[in-house]
Amino acid sequence: MKLAGARKIVKSRFCPSFFHKRDEFKYEALVGMGGNIGDSAKRFDKFIRAISEDRRFHVVEVSPILINAAFGYEAQDDFSNAVINLQTSMSPRNLLKILGHYESKFKRVRTFKNAPRTLDLDILYFSKKVYKTPRLIVPHPGASKRLSVIVPLGLMRG
Repeated sequence: MKLAGARKIVKSRFCPSFFHKRDEFKYEALVGMGGNIGDSAKRFDKFIRAISEDRRFHVVEVSPILINAAFGYEAQDDFSNAVINLQTSMSPRNLLKILGHYESKFKRVRTFKNAPRTLDLDILYFSKKVYKTPRLIVPHPGASKRLSVIVPLGLMRG
């Protein structure tokens, strides 16, 4: 089956990976990772290592990386996308704040909508909950229709 925009699936040190769930966390979040500036696979691995060392989180699983055509603003390099299943006890709002901190740490600069980026982190789903504020909507709008989410999720074991 040919999926329009999908180029290939690649692996890195941590993409894919699988770890067992832990009982001490209250919630699970599916977080989308994306990027198209520099070596995204290497950056994804560094982010996964950093968040794995953050005691507020437990990484359960990481998908392989999908290389796919840019959408929205198409005059840019292909994107690398993967999905992480994280456990946490923090609220969606606090998770969003922490993910924004990691984006900044990895030199994300927001110049315009759908601009090229080093690391984009989106909360796709959060423990089967619906959450809607001016800054955060969960499930992420369009997550169930985006190739960059559907393909990596479909390649996960859990």
